Amino acid sequence: MGKELKADKERKVLPLIVMALGIILFAVQLLTRQNLIAVVNLIYLVITSVLIFLGILLMKKVYAYMLTGYGASLAGLILFHIIFGADAGFGALTSGKAGWSSAEHTLAAGGGSLFTRLTGNILLSLPLIIPLVLLYFSGKRNFKSGIAKKLTCAFLSFVLIGSTVYYVLFMNMRSKPVTERMWDGHDDYLNSIEKNAQGKPNVLVILMDDLGYGDVGLNGAIYDTPNIDSIGENGLNFENYYSSYSVCSPARFAALTGRYPYRGYADNVIYPTFNCTSPFAQTRIFNSIEMLNNTDGMLGDEITIAETFKAAGYNTGIFGKWHLGDYGEYLPTNQGFDYFYGGHSVNDMKPFYHVREENGEYTIAHGTDELKDQSDATRWIHDEITAWITDKVTNSDEPFLAYYTTPWPHAPVFAGDDFDGISGMGTYVDCVTEFDTYLGKLFDTLGELGVLEDTIIVFTSDNGPALEGSTGELRGGKYLAYEGGQKVPFMIRWDNNGGLFEAGGTREQASTLVDLYPTLTELCGIKCKDNPSSLPQDRVIDGVSMLPLLKDDTVIHTPEHPILYMKRRKLKAISYTVPTSSIKEREEYRSYNYDVLNDNDYITFKYFKNIQNDNSAFFDKYRKNWLHILTDDAGENYNRTPVYPTVSEEMNKQLTEIQKDFESNPRGMIK
Repeated sequence: MGKELKADKERKVLPLIVMALGIILFAVQLLTRQNLIAVVNLIYLVITSVLIFLGILLMKKVYAYMLTGYGASLAGLILFHIIFGADAGFGALTSGKAGWSSAEHTLAAGGGSLFTRLTGNILLSLPLIIPLVLLYFSGKRNFKSGIAKKLTCAFLSFVLIGSTVYYVLFMNMRSKPVTERMWDGHDDYLNSIEKNAQGKPNVLVILMDDLGYGDVGLNGAIYDTPNIDSIGENGLNFENYYSSYSVCSPARFAALTGRYPYRGYADNVIYPTFNCTSPFAQTRIFNSIEMLNNTDGMLGDEITIAETFKAAGYNTGIFGKWHLGDYGEYLPTNQGFDYFYGGHSVNDMKPFYHVREENGEYTIAHGTDELKDQSDATRWIHDEITAWITDKVTNSDEPFLAYYTTPWPHAPVFAGDDFDGISGMGTYVDCVTEFDTYLGKLFDTLGELGVLEDTIIVFTSDNGPALEGSTGELRGGKYLAYEGGQKVPFMIRWDNNGGLFEAGGTREQASTLVDLYPTLTELCGIKCKDNPSSLPQDRVIDGVSMLPLLKDDTVIHTPEHPILYMKRRKLKAISYTVPTSSIKEREEYRSYNYDVLNDNDYITFKYFKNIQNDNSAFFDKYRKNWLHILTDDAGENYNRTPVYPTVSEEMNKQLTEIQKDFESNPRGMIK
């Protein structure tokens, strides 16, 4: 006969270590409140469940200390998500529908009461708790048959492994952010805004996705974009405009808040946290670990342009791509928009769907299966924004802020049936051509409604091109801090601008996406009680108003307000513009006679402290202490540090100081 299976409470090294780790994880989980520790806990549970099974199978023992460690770790996870969780557990578990297949039901916005988090997390963890408890008592109980006891415990331990894997796969890992919040300043500022929007201009912000600097006609595209170009032809075209990050989500954060994305931990791509048609979301843990402090999107205490304009009395709507979070405080209708139609994430992520969202809740408009072929997306979004603008102009006395965030031409690119093959240059150009055509229809609608002349129209892109598209002569592309990653098209039109600028002009001086918030706020005359700046006073606003630049091409990004190029929480480069006279006056430069100093009133420097080479053949090489003069070398082809060592030294010192400031005050609080 084989060894009799028995409960083992002896103080052996491995069981004690396993128990100690479980207890430590329990404490660390609740003390740190970090989702990263929750991931470690989940890994621990899987390993421990396997050890329990092997102990029964090979050693014929139910190790009580291992069970205790497993129970402690699980208890820490359950308590963490009950106390600090962002919703009930499954995401759609409390939505009023039992099934996951329906694409039409309304999903809960997130958050949830303590009761829903309690019940949701208990239900989620029952498949683990039940076999764990039964295993504990089965190990102690005397069975009539030794074989029955072995089989029962082996079966329960096997079930524990399966249920643990189930828990790992289906636990959504949403939890409340662990950071200083700025709700008081958020509310005080919005309450101070004077609600007096009647007679103010409408605003239409058009933000394309991955459109390169050279992908529009006015910047030299080899195909036609007549309706996009019409914005610059009837307004201004900017020769040196920059996104404030080289990838989607952070750039959108910057556009909406006037702050660099480091301020809200939003300095990388934001992934879906759950699947609306399945209980499994493979990317549910990415944000909270990558972005730090359990952040799953743009934090709700950020002040957005939509909140500011809504407080002033504007109707606010967003159409297209959000990509700043998919539940709770991260939803666009919890960030100042009255209405949203489009996708919470990007079109190459799963799940990808279109929703109609109001009052912090949303209904699936087009499900994931329907959007496997996205060729109808441009038409759907156009129809929604056209209907919304028509309704607001016809039925409201208040102006509108419409944020048109098309998903194109982000890959995978699609074109509608009427545009597929129309350009003879491939789907990418077909897609841009279709967007341009529908944009012309939207402008026609504004004209028919009689509001075109009094609508501020802004056109730009969130970053440079990825797989296709043109940067012109610029180096690099999407996700790189080189010019091709952040220099993007920018045009603005406002027919009734009161003489601010003449139609058909260009602007050479640099500006960037964080400037959009303070610029539009000033253009539209947003006023606050007892606040002459009309901008929030409790936090750093990195952007500066572009009005001087709009008026007469005045330099706004000086050494006091440099343009930043960031990547993954690291400041890679800064640029600014100075008078050439300030360089020529320096003793060490008097012997040089460069045309760039003689032919220009201003000179723009860009400094890299340390960046990986963009040539894939030399991926192991880094450019360190590199200085470029963008005025005569927009392609960043030559390192000018040997000629201008003092400028490099000054810019390196400033870059280091800015990085330290970010790290010491990541949210940019003013106290």
